[in-house]
Amino acid sequence: MNSLNSEAFTLLDQHILWSDMIGNILGLITLALGWRRSLWTWPVQFLSGLVLFGAFFGHLTGSAGKQVVVMVVALYGWWQWNRSRGRSDDGQITPRFASWPERAAMVGAAAVGTVAVALLFKANPSLSWDPWPDAYIFVGTIVAMYAQARGMVEFWFAWLLVDVVGVPLNFANGYAFSGFVYVIYGALVLWGMRDWWLRSRKASRPALEGAPA
Repeated sequence: MNSLNSEAFTLLDQHILWSDMIGNILGLITLALGWRRSLWTWPVQFLSGLVLFGAFFGHLTGSAGKQVVVMVVALYGWWQWNRSRGRSDDGQITPRFASWPERAAMVGAAAVGTVAVALLFKANPSLSWDPWPDAYIFVGTIVAMYAQARGMVEFWFAWLLVDVVGVPLNFANGYAFSGFVYVIYGALVLWGMRDWWLRSRKASRPALEGAPA
C-alpha cells in the first residue's frame, strides 16, 4: 500500500498523492451514483474507504480508523437499500423526507457526536491536526450516509453542511485540489437534492381514484 502514498502529479504547487486522487474520484462517483439512487453507490463508497484505509494505515491511525467506520456504514447502506428496492416505478428506492423526530435525532446525534469525537481528538493529538473541524466533517459524513441509507432527502442537506466547512478548511490548509473537488461535490449535491426532492413529492402525492393516468 506504500504506492498509494506516492506522488501522482503536481498541481498548483501541491504534490497530489495517488491515495488522495483515487479517493476523491471515487467519492465523486459515489455521490453521482447516490443521485441516481443506484445500489452501486455503496460498493464504490466501501472501495473508497478501503483505498484510504490502506493509505493511512500504519502512520495515521486516526484517519485509518475513520475509514473503518465509513466502510461499516457503507455496508449498512447496501443492506438497507437492498431491502427497500422496488418500491418505486423504476425499481430503485423511493426518496422521502424524514419525520420531525428523525430530524431531531440526527441533529442531536450530530451535535453530541461532534463534541465527543472532538474531545477524543484533543485528548489524542496524533489522531487529528484540527480536532473540531475534523470531528464536524467526520460525524457529519456519517450522519449524511445514514440518512442516505434510509432514503431521506435530508442527506443532501447534511452533505451541504459538511461542504460549508470542508471547502474553506481544505483551501486554508493548502489542499487546493481537495478543496476544488469539494466544490464539485457541492454542485452534485444541489443537483441531487433537487432530483430527490421532486421524486419525494411525486411519491407522496396521492393518486385520485378514477383519474386518468
